[in-house]
Amino acid sequence: MSALLDETLKHLRALVGFDTRNPPREISTGGIFDYLREHLQGFEVTVTDFGAGAVNLYAVRGKPKYLFNVHMDTVPDSPHWTADPHTLRVEGDRAIGLGACDIKGAAAALVAVANATKGDMALLLSTDEEANDARCIDGFLKDKPVYEAVIVAEPTKGEAVLAHRGIHSVQMRFTGKAGHASGEQKASDSALHQAVRWGTAALDFVKAQSHERFGGLTGLRFNIGKIEGGIKANVIAPTADVRFGFRPLPSMDADQMLETFRTLVEPHPVEYGETFRGDSLPAGDTATAETRRLAARDLADELNIPVGNAVNFWTEAALFSAAGYISFVYGPGDIAQAHSADEWVALDQLDHYAQTIYRIIDRGSA
Repeated sequence: MSALLDETLKHLRALVGFDTRNPPREISTGGIFDYLREHLQGFEVTVTDFGAGAVNLYAVRGKPKYLFNVHMDTVPDSPHWTADPHTLRVEGDRAIGLGACDIKGAAAALVAVANATKGDMALLLSTDEEANDARCIDGFLKDKPVYEAVIVAEPTKGEAVLAHRGIHSVQMRFTGKAGHASGEQKASDSALHQAVRWGTAALDFVKAQSHERFGGLTGLRFNIGKIEGGIKANVIAPTADVRFGFRPLPSMDADQMLETFRTLVEPHPVEYGETFRGDSLPAGDTATAETRRLAARDLADELNIPVGNAVNFWTEAALFSAAGYISFVYGPGDIAQAHSADEWVALDQLDHYAQTIYRIIDRGSA
């Protein structure tokens, strides 16, 4: 076990011990941020509270070219954990703990590297990624700090991910006319019938996109998450609320898809709007996105980070890309372990990530 991995595990043990579950996101500027401040000596550290447990720590040493971003919030633990999720366990070839894979392992490695080097370095540690609430990144981007690129840590098995799907969450409402269900109904009478017909049309539309491809990804990801409405079996439903989400390929026009989903059936929903929007990576029109993808690929090659395939999950790298930065996703761990009971990260991946970041920072000081 390398000295850098030893230090990484020491910091990971501490970081896992802090409760940063989101929800409820009961996170203050103390706690985990006091620990980080204490272990980032020699950095200019700014902690910003955006409210509701959304906190940024921005640490800069020297004049770095790259910004490393990691989210410090985790999903809630499930009842299926076999031990305390906030106590790190190192067993065999893995480190087990809530957030160890997604993605406190990367944060611990960055702190270890910060203390083992003297080169220029910049970190942005945030706490709102797991809630689909981008106030931390949005707040940071208002000042538009100058960096050549932003490298966002998520579990990518030690590969640079240059592209991923977008994510769009939508809420809509259909309205009908309450009445006795014994009579003949028009198509517009029952709000629930409208919602069911819409769902059938939506699934047919999604199936028709199965041939679309981008960077190893295929088709459109879609999910109807919730339908609520109606009163009882013999009453025509006056309202029906539907929540759904879709994840387009970077090559798909998300705004056009939103309009397509809105107009799939008659009558159209009376209320319709996004509750969260995360654009694809890279962001921009086709030409702009490809230019940014190629620039990110060139940087990964320059840093000697192997390039992997596009992925289905969304990351905050898309927010940096939309703001005009070259951005890619790179971190230790496998997304298959993220959000799972007894979440774990492989020790060799933690070590390799730490060694790679060390090389990048140490090279910059040469």
